[in-house]
Amino acid sequence: MFIINFDPVAIQIFSLEIRWYSLAYIFGILTGWYLGKKYFIENHEIKEKFDDYLTYIILSIIIGGRLGYVIFYNFDYYYNHPIDILKIWQGGMSFHGGLL
Repeated sequence: MFIINFDPVAIQIFSLEIRWYSLAYIFGILTGWYLGKKYFIENHEIKEKFDDYLTYIILSIIIGGRLGYVIFYNFDYYYNHPIDILKIWQGGMSFHGGLL
């Protein structure tokens, strides 16, 4: 049987770890921002509002991804330890929550 032993950490600088999952989010957001500005938006006034809209999208992805992880994958633990929901540095993001 073939087992993939994949390291989730892409880059480590001292104690700072940048994981592949976060790089995928960053790449997706930057690609969407670039394509949205270049190809889909022609009006200059709408381009300025698009940057504000992108800020809301990024916040929604982070908050929704964290809450999705809390609700879908580990609800019992976070129900008993609600302050741990804010500890995003310990990991736990759900694509499903970010999508919603």
